[in-house]
Amino acid sequence: MLSYDAGAVSAAPRPDVWTLLLDSASWPTWSTVDELVLDESEGLAPDGRDGVGATRAFRTGKVVTIERITALDPPRLFAYEGVRSALISDYAAVIELDETSSGGTAIRWSGSYNARLGTRWFMRRVMRGVMQRMADGLASYASVP
Repeated sequence: MLSYDAGAVSAAPRPDVWTLLLDSASWPTWSTVDELVLDESEGLAPDGRDGVGATRAFRTGKVVTIERITALDPPRLFAYEGVRSALISDYAAVIELDETSSGGTAIRWSGSYNARLGTRWFMRRVMRGVMQRMADGLASYASVP
């Protein structure tokens, strides 16, 4: 099993960061994904507050990955698992949000996954970089007034 642990700090208060995590339509604006694929997603909330069990399909380049929300503890913890991915399997991730002393939000995005033999070194490097960019993107976008 491989893993990553990314972190970032946002000047935005925790509820603002939480709102972005729940709203799958916002992810292409702040993350590394290019598009929310609506016809492959299920259970998305019209108000942007996706709940446990919602499956979100995201396209990055030509690759579509599908993830399912597995746990929510507002506004502190957001967990999801991979349903379909061309590159990794057994994927599970947790995003933890903690208030900073200045009223901002500390973001910790961690996960574990398996990769096919022969791709493990490559996927370890890719996932660490991509997930750090995800955390950084969330932190900076949430901070914009």
